[in-house]
Amino acid sequence: MADNSYVGAIDQGTTGTRFMVFDHRGQVVANAYEKHEQVYPEPGWVEHDPLEIWENTKLVVTQALADAGIEADQLAAIGITNQRETTVIWDPETGKPIHNALVWQDRRTTDRVEQLEAEGKIEWIREKTGLEPDAYFSATKAEWLLENADPIKMERARPQDIRDRAEDGELRMGTIDSWLIYKLTGNHVTDVTNASRTMLYNIRDLEWDDELLDEFGVPESLLPEVRPSSDDETYGTTDRKGFLGAEVPVSGALGDQQAALFGQTCFDEGDAKNTYGTGSFFLMNTGEEAVTSDHGLLTTIGFQRSGEAVQYALEGSIFITGAAIEWLEDVELIDSPAETAELARSVDSTDGVYVVPAFTGLGAPHWDGRARGTIVGMTRGTRREHIVRATLEAIAYQTRDVAEAMEADSGIEMGRLRVDGGAVKNNFLCQLQSDIIETDIVRPEVDETTALGAAYAAGLAVDYWETIDELRDNWQIDREFSPSADTAQMDRKYDRWHDAVDRARDWAQDE
Repeated sequence: MADNSYVGAIDQGTTGTRFMVFDHRGQVVANAYEKHEQVYPEPGWVEHDPLEIWENTKLVVTQALADAGIEADQLAAIGITNQRETTVIWDPETGKPIHNALVWQDRRTTDRVEQLEAEGKIEWIREKTGLEPDAYFSATKAEWLLENADPIKMERARPQDIRDRAEDGELRMGTIDSWLIYKLTGNHVTDVTNASRTMLYNIRDLEWDDELLDEFGVPESLLPEVRPSSDDETYGTTDRKGFLGAEVPVSGALGDQQAALFGQTCFDEGDAKNTYGTGSFFLMNTGEEAVTSDHGLLTTIGFQRSGEAVQYALEGSIFITGAAIEWLEDVELIDSPAETAELARSVDSTDGVYVVPAFTGLGAPHWDGRARGTIVGMTRGTRREHIVRATLEAIAYQTRDVAEAMEADSGIEMGRLRVDGGAVKNNFLCQLQSDIIETDIVRPEVDETTALGAAYAAGLAVDYWETIDELRDNWQIDREFSPSADTAQMDRKYDRWHDAVDRARDWAQDE
């Protein structure tokens, strides 16, 4: 490839959309970001407007290229990474969604999941999908949309037409990668990692599962074609007459956490990473074996390259970590996230305070959709500094919950953990994480590894990078954090964390 060519990555996240451009060394040469609105129609419900996301995508792509002085035809390929599980159904004739997207955090289908449990279907679903049935995943969201989507947004449609039109193959469904691929190329495609998060895809047979589709009333005609994460055949190209003004292959897609695994070059069995974003997501590559978890973890697809076997992963999904810091800002305990380290350092401990940020329930390894956010241990002497420090400690405790489950399931003891995401810029948190998890924490130079992973997948597909060894060579350490606290003291504090979690469980009984 010519030296003046690049690979772009659309990173469509929970709170906003970013476009980044990378060179051969995996360095960022262009970057633009735009937030989108969070819609909360009812308590526990979270929605996004897919059309706003698409408009923001166009905006950040054109802005990043313009700011860097890069022409669209200098892009060798575009990759996409996305908030997973978030589900949208649209009318391909109008190009419009039938309803806002239901976000992965949305809890409106908790009752449906409890019905599945009452019917004894949990193990059946787990065996097929590797997932712990939860409102988190796409299946119950799609079912809800087909039954309840507001027909006002459906031009030409009557209320009773929604499911009929889905059955007749007149609607399309997907996670946000599918929505963006459709808007960019006109094709209805997803990759194996995103398919594996729908609770409709059999991760062992590598196909949409007829029995699951029947259970949730989702017609197969509604679903996208499933392709490798790095696809030599590409998913399609952008339209020269479109907003880019160039034909650029869209050749890679991964759900955001798998993209971070790929961007952290966790290509070998036993490699592990944790991404600290709105939530935290801890993944370990388990190679070509789909390891079944006995400790509340998910078995998922890590990635797949064209012509190669699927690589599986174990995953611990923590719903709220970075969002807990946002909450501190929302309730005016801090003015900005950057303030948390200074405030936390200003006190020697939390003074016995524990924060359990179960605002949307608890994920791995607890899986309690009715847990809610809790602060325990407060006294008249409790100050905001204690609550801020307790919130940072909660992020680290939740990660240790998952790390211990991961080691138990895999039989692999982690020597170190690669970390990325916005929160890892906080050195205090990284050191705290090392102390609490009692292992080395490694932060790479390029910490936007989610976008980097999507770029790597797309670039490999078009031979911008020819081998994964080139990607390994690009990966460089920014800083490493080693445990420095008293191990026995950390263990005692961690044991007390479990008591706090117990107080938060099964709280929202009337929702």
